[in-house]
Amino acid sequence: MDQAQILRVILALLFILVLLMALAWMARRGGWIRNPSRASNLRVLGSHSLGARCSLTVVQIDDVRLVLGVTSQQITLLHTLPAAPDTPAAPSAPASFAESLGKTLSRS
Repeated sequence: MDQAQILRVILALLFILVLLMALAWMARRGGWIRNPSRASNLRVLGSHSLGARCSLTVVQIDDVRLVLGVTSQQITLLHTLPAAPDTPAAPSAPASFAESLGKTLSRS
């Protein structure tokens, strides 16, 4: 093998390695591959922005809900809540317009 063939083989191998690394990065970035080190018992229940760089977030870990204050520099535990009930309360049947109007008129 002469030098040109060796150079071609090395460049082809480098191209394949770069292509594999780019595809792996895209797969992880796109969410096609999940990180196995992530805790499966951690869920973000909700978040509310309080400004440009701070927010209020509720997360659930196992059976405990945590209220967190999140800024660009730190995360602060604000409150610990008990676990939410597993069965949501059955919603009451919506009142008809006539019933709502009757209740409103009887109050005044």
